[in-house]
This record gives sequence, C-alpha cells and structure tokens, in this order.
Amino acid sequence: MFRPAIRRLFGIVALAGIGMPPAALAVDAAAIAHAGNGRGAAPCMACHGADGAGQAAAGNPRLAGLDAAYLRKQLDDFASGTRSNPVMQPMSAGLSDQDIDNLAVFFAAQTPVGLEADPSYWKAGQALYLHGDDARGVPGCVACHGPLGRGNPAAGYPALEAQQSVYVVSQLQNYANGTRYSGPNATTATPNSTIMFDIAKQLTPEEIRDVASYVQGLR
Repeated sequence: MFRPAIRRLFGIVALAGIGMPPAALAVDAAAIAHAGNGRGAAPCMACHGADGAGQAAAGNPRLAGLDAAYLRKQLDDFASGTRSNPVMQPMSAGLSDQDIDNLAVFFAAQTPVGLEADPSYWKAGQALYLHGDDARGVPGCVACHGPLGRGNPAAGYPALEAQQSVYVVSQLQNYANGTRYSGPNATTATPNSTIMFDIAKQLTPEEIRDVASYVQGLR
C-alpha cells in the first residue's frame, strides 16, 4: 500500500545518519551462522507470532523485517533495564548473547506483513509523515525512517512499514511522556530517544493516531 506515490520521493529525500556508527550495529557472521531456524524463538512467538507479524489486539509489535542489529539493541536495553517494559525485561534478562543474536537474525529474516491503514486517518498521517509541520518545527518522519518506512539501519532508525498502529501509538505516547526508557535520564537514554522525545511531545493525540495508521499501511 502507498508504494507508487512514495517512490517518487526517492532522489529528493536525504536519509541523515546520526546515532550509533555502523560498526557498532553490525551483526557478525557468527550470529548468522548460528541463527538456524530461530532456535529458542518459541516463547517470543507466543506474543509476536510465528512469522513475527505481532498481535494488533494485544499491542504486541511486528518484529518481522526489523534490522537485526536494532532488534539486538532493544533486547540488550530490555535486559539491562534501560528500556522499560515489565514483560520484556524478565524475558530478555535470561538470554545469552548468542540467544539474542539468534533471535535478532531470525526475526529480521521474516517478511513484514500486517494490517492495512485506517482509511479515515491515513491521508492526514501521510502528510505528517512526509512533510512534518514546519510551523512547530516538527520534521517529517521520512527523514529518518525513509520513504517506504524501511528505516536507516546504519543510524539505528527502525523500520516502520507494516508496524501495528496500536503499538506505534503506545510508543509515541511513551516517548512524549518520557516512559519508554527508565531512570532519571529517560528522555536522553540514547541519541535517538532524544530526537523522538522532542518530536513526540509536540504531537497531538489525533496526529499520533493518524501517523500510526499511515505507517501500518506502508509496504
């Protein structure tokens, strides 16, 4: 969905790369060699699905197609308590480094699928995603997450295509109120969290709903 219209943006959109350097995000050959068929992924599949599509009704995000290094970073952050989540923290704390690599590579290899965008909201969401709001200094999401929502792995920006809108809403709200990460530095826990906190706190609930609907329909 939306692909023909957005392809025209290639060539005029620069994907700025800031945050962690590519070397820090690389998934090494050993992780790929040991990925197998997702050994140890069964507990994850209970919430995220066998194909990593997630569960919209429960607000469990799509993992399929997310960059492996990004997935590994999130599991590390959950395990350390840097990223706050009462379910994921104990789940990830018991994983070895090899387990995390296996899971990250397995889910990254799955094809992103999901629900379509809500026809009542996606057009308004598209405008915000592509152009932002200059009057408020809100940049378009496209600058970091790309015209097709495929992210920028080198900069640590995740893919958003086909992501559950319920999950996107919850994460934008968590960024806005400073609860996505733990501790006194929750709004500056990572380079990218600082960016997202500043953006999300300027969005209205309606704008969050609209842009979340739009990215859910991206393919």
